[in-house]
Amino acid sequence: MNGVLDDELWSAVGDPIRRRMLDLLLAGDGGTATTLSTQLPVTRQAVAKHLGVLGRVGLVRDTPAGRERRYEVDQAQLARAVAQLSSVGAAWDARLQRIKRIAEAIQRSQEE
Repeated sequence: MNGVLDDELWSAVGDPIRRRMLDLLLAGDGGTATTLSTQLPVTRQAVAKHLGVLGRVGLVRDTPAGRERRYEVDQAQLARAVAQLSSVGAAWDARLQRIKRIAEAIQRSQEE
């Protein structure tokens, strides 16, 4: 993934409603904007807009289901997102450890 897509991806999953939608889609093996709107505190139209955002970054894909569209999580894209998040988390853990070591060294030097 390139940087622009990464930014869009993290912006998409940064919204709590969209994260909840992903949870619901994963738990229910997919769903429509209508079925999701009954489980969320937003309108069907808002759900459709959120699904559009998730679709643009590739986290969900849709197929026709009668007069509606059925949405499912793209497992491969979700796996890539999780891998990126894990990588970012590991990098921050390493940074925080370095900061901790520096702070401890400063504290020891002030105690001497």
